[in-house]
This record gives sequence, C-alpha cells and structure tokens, in this order.
Amino acid sequence: MGMFVNPGNDAFQVALNSEIYVDKTGLLEYTNRVIDTKQAFICNSRPRRFGKSITADMLVAYYSWGCDSRQMFEGTAISKAETFYKHLNQYDVIRLDIQWFLTPSETIDNVVERIEKSVVAELQEYYPDALGNQNISLAEGMSHIHEATGKKFVVVIDEWDVLIRDNANNKKLLEEDTRIQEEYIDFLRTLFKGSHPTEFLHLAYLTGILPIKRVKTQSALNNFYEFSMLSAKTMAQYIGFTEEEVRELCQKYHQDFERVKCWYDGYRLGKFHVYNPNAVINLMMWGEFQSYWSQTGTYESILPFINMDFDGLKTAIIQMLSGGREEVDVNTFRNDMVSFQNKDDVLTLLIHLGYLAYDQVKGVAFVPNEEIRQEFQAAVKQKNWDELIRFQKESKALLDATLNMEAEKVAQGIEKIHTEFASAIQYNDENSLSSVLAIGYLAAMQYYFMPIREMPAGKGFADYVFLPKPEYIEEMPALLVELKWNQKAETALQQIKERKYVQGVSGYTGKILLVGIAYDKKSKEHACVIESCQV
Repeated sequence: MGMFVNPGNDAFQVALNSEIYVDKTGLLEYTNRVIDTKQAFICNSRPRRFGKSITADMLVAYYSWGCDSRQMFEGTAISKAETFYKHLNQYDVIRLDIQWFLTPSETIDNVVERIEKSVVAELQEYYPDALGNQNISLAEGMSHIHEATGKKFVVVIDEWDVLIRDNANNKKLLEEDTRIQEEYIDFLRTLFKGSHPTEFLHLAYLTGILPIKRVKTQSALNNFYEFSMLSAKTMAQYIGFTEEEVRELCQKYHQDFERVKCWYDGYRLGKFHVYNPNAVINLMMWGEFQSYWSQTGTYESILPFINMDFDGLKTAIIQMLSGGREEVDVNTFRNDMVSFQNKDDVLTLLIHLGYLAYDQVKGVAFVPNEEIRQEFQAAVKQKNWDELIRFQKESKALLDATLNMEAEKVAQGIEKIHTEFASAIQYNDENSLSSVLAIGYLAAMQYYFMPIREMPAGKGFADYVFLPKPEYIEEMPALLVELKWNQKAETALQQIKERKYVQGVSGYTGKILLVGIAYDKKSKEHACVIESCQV
C-alpha cells in the first residue's frame, strides 16, 4: 500500500467504527455502472461537513487492490448489487487530497510539481519496468504503465478546489493565485481531458465544495458530469442524510423528528429532503439543539461582496433570513471566489457553501433551516453589518407592537420598513406585500421558527403562520397572518374566521393572535387589525 497509489481501507474503517454510520455505499452502484464509459468522469461537489472525505475513502476502500475490503462491505447496500464482486478491489487507485499538499511549511507556488513528483515516485516503485527513473509527468506515467501492462486507473481527488477557494480575499495573493490556479487546471486537463486519458482511466471522481471552474462560459473540464447543490441528479440521496435516514436516527436516539426537521432540514435535491450529516450526528450524540455549523474563512471571504450590495443583495439576504425566497440565476457563476459580477453570483456561491438552499424547479434560493439562519445571522453581526443591526431594531419594534396588539403601530411599522429597508420591492399585488411582511418580521426569528407560508388550514391557506419554538411556547403566542391588497384589513381577519384557519394549528395549544394586514393602492397606506383567541 502506498500513501497515494493503492492506499488501504483504514480511513473508511474509521467511519464504519463510529457510533453513527449511515450506509451510503449505494453510490458505488452508480460508479460501477459508469466505469469505463463516457460518464466515468464525475465531479460531486457539496458543502463542508457533508461527508465528502468519507465518500472518497469509501471509493478507495472498494476499488483499490491494495487492500481486501470484502468483509468491510458485507451487509451494506453495495453488497446486494450484482456488480459487487466484479469491481471489488480490482483496480490501481490513485487518491489525492489536495489540502494535504498545502502544508504550512511549503509555499503553494510549486504545489502541482509536488503532487506529480510524489505520485510518480510511488508509481515507479509499483511499476519499475514500465517507468524506470524517468522524470515524467503523472499523466505520462499512467500512460506508460497502460502501454506496458494494459492496466488502467481509478483516480479519486478530495478537496479538488482548495486552490480555487483559498486566499480569495487576499488581494496581494490574487495575481499569484491566478497563475497557480491556471497551472493546476492545466494539470487536471492533462490528466482527464481529451481522448488519450480515457485510455488509462477507468474512473475519475473529484469532490470539493465548488463545481468545476469555468473559463468564460465553459467548464474547464467539460467532459465531467457534475453533481452539485444546484443539481444533484442521481447522487441526491448520497449527498447528506435523507429524511428517511434521519427519521430512523430520531427513533433510535429518542429525538422529536419534527423539531429536528425545523432545525436541520431544508436542502432540496430532486425528490429528496437532505440534512447536514455533521449536524444530525452531533444532535444525536449530544442531544442539544444548536448550530453545529463550523465558522470558516470561506464564508468570511464573501462578506465584502455582500457589503458592496450588488443590485439589492442586502435586501435579498434580509428577506431570506426572514423566511422569504429569492429568485436567482445560477448560470453566470464562474465557480470560483473572485469572479463575482452581480447578486446572483454571490447567492450561487452561498448555495454551494450550504448557507442557502436551492429549489431547482422554481429557481429560488432560501435559508434552509434554523441552524443556518442562526449561523448566517451571527456571521453578519460579527462583521458589523450596520444596516442589518439597525433594521433588526425596527423589526423588533414591529414584533412588539404585534404582540401588544397595537394594530396602528403595526401598520406604521410595516410602512416604515417598506420605505426605508425594502424600497426595491414595489407593491403590485399580495405577493409583493408578502415579501415586505417577511422582511418586517425578521426579529420574530429569535422566538419563532421560520414562518410557514400558505399553510393548509381549515378551508383554505393561511398566508403566514409563525409557531413559537418549544422554549418560548409559554410566553409567545402563535401568529396567524392574512394579507389583502387593495382590500380592508377587516376583510383579511374575516377570512381567517370564515375559513377556519385556526383549525390548521389545532395541534398547537396556546394563545393565537389573528392578524389582518392590508394595503390600499390609492392612498398608499397600510392598515391592520388584530384579535386574540385560545386553542
């Protein structure tokens, strides 16, 4: 076994030894299906703490003939597949963790050279007759081995994008980084692009946070099939934990699934609800509902772009923190940390980082859950985003007026927030009024879960339902809000009653405030009525 060539299965065994391991070996059925095909070039990107390295370790353990992994995989999903034994420990595997080559004691300017020399040296030990002591590139070495022996390789690269992510906010390093990135991309092209590499590769699997770097409008490695937080395709159930898997863990560890869902659900990948594995595992192990998201320099690097306020970016972020959704064009993003041209590019980056979720069908981004909302808000607070801090004070005043049933103050507060903080949102219908309302009640997120929009209730749909977090149920009422555009606020309140919206929160036992809000197009004035009821 080598460090890079045909490594063993020890790393994956550590994952199997852990108290909580969720079987994701079904992914191997897909890689087995595409091996030695045009689809055998895979880039599977996902956020931090979503199991990227474990997946890379699994691929190595399964394919590498440098170890015997039969017993390790017995009883897993892949062991039931027809292709299980056909590919088990049958191939030369090269595994690279690009982060490993960026040691503090080394400069990054010769990282490609270090990668090539390290791997070629091991290949020369395995295949001395084919390579001798030649000073050759990695691609040349693999090609020579194939010509001499007929053997082909499986290549697994973890943290493939680290050179593209790091130092993006350091202007002094940007020029040098660009040169290094170009050298690195050329290295990958030599390994993977064109007809020649297909002769010596069974399978190539890249994983990182970002998809393949784009050069202008084209992927630098356009022969790769990409699976990402924008479009996970057949990889969806293997990126994070699925809802079914989380349900089973909740039963085993006696956790309230609905509460877990509010805290850690929210990512939508095809038909799957996906949860951050790190957060779920920590909750099950320690039983504490909190943010397990790790603060990283990656997130801090995009904060300067938020502060530039690309065409309404700040308003969009406030709206999403309040439970709203924002349309986003994900097609212009260059898949790096420097080439931001507009608001959509920043939002797309946040989707890849896991700070936003993405609805592929509707083309909208949103804050996925309570964990991310808290982490997101804490991050911008740390950077003294003055506009947000000032806005939160106005929002808190609006919430207090609502809880105190001061209807006139509520109407005035919504009007002020629309004028001062959400001026980009122009009233045309109830949907635009709804956007301003979502922004206005940002302060409610401290005490309530993100609002349920158009919640099925009684004989129709309530526009907004705010349900208090368990720790605040005794002191905070539920809020049931109905909006009307060019109608009276009383009409909104009457609709709540006539359509029996209160029945929609029948599982909630406590005080409920019925809030009717309206906007008159001619007078450009807001109106509000509030009533209290008990379930």
